Amino acid sequence: MINLLWVWLYAAVIMSWGWWWQRRHQNIGVVDVLWAKGVGASALLLALLGEGATAPRIALAVLGGLWGLRLALHLWKRVRSEDEDGRYQHLRKHWNGHQGKIFGFFQFQALLVVLFALPFVAVSQSADLPVGWIIAAVAMWLLSVGGESLADRQLARFRANPANKGKTCRDGLWRYSRHPNYFFEWLHWFTYVLLALHSPLWWLAWSGPLVMYIFLRWVSGIPFTEAQALRSRGDDYRAYQRSTPMLFPWFPKESKP
Repeated sequence: MINLLWVWLYAAVIMSWGWWWQRRHQNIGVVDVLWAKGVGASALLLALLGEGATAPRIALAVLGGLWGLRLALHLWKRVRSEDEDGRYQHLRKHWNGHQGKIFGFFQFQALLVVLFALPFVAVSQSADLPVGWIIAAVAMWLLSVGGESLADRQLARFRANPANKGKTCRDGLWRYSRHPNYFFEWLHWFTYVLLALHSPLWWLAWSGPLVMYIFLRWVSGIPFTEAQALRSRGDDYRAYQRSTPMLFPWFPKESKP
């Protein structure tokens, strides 16, 4: 689809800029900022270029755009004020600082922007929706983005306390899930499933929650995050793993040595 080509061109350009920025600042973490920015911008672009009904496209632009903006700003605050994330320090060391491999990594993220824009394509071709379905999509968005924002704030507050250095956050939502931010991020993608219910490409919207779950569970989310947590927090994080559900929130169980 020609619209996805525009998404890829935009993502490739901003990821090239991000690679140049990380060379100057030695911080690969900017790639996460640009991924969120790129996916959010793709919602706006595809809503503009789509041929579907007006209401689903407006909902796509507003909800997808605001999601990407919130996440990008949150991540940018961390990137500009903290040292390079331990996951990316490990990756840089593993590649011996090879800039060609790092550039390839950034461009791979540009392709992922296109992959995660597929649900937006479905919404952008949707026929008109009953008001009730749009309200349901907005409610899903508010629940998921609100939950993710709360989890992010709770973790940021915990990390800002010097007394917590080397400890694992068990405050608020983090008591019930080791990755509540990831859980609500996954939940957010059902927003576009609801918005695409009357689209001829409705099945494409399911790629959002499906692909996000695969990446979070087995590829770049939980495995990398927990490996770094074990390197930096050791036995404290192992106890957290034994007591707290990995992704889907539930009551913690007593940790046994």
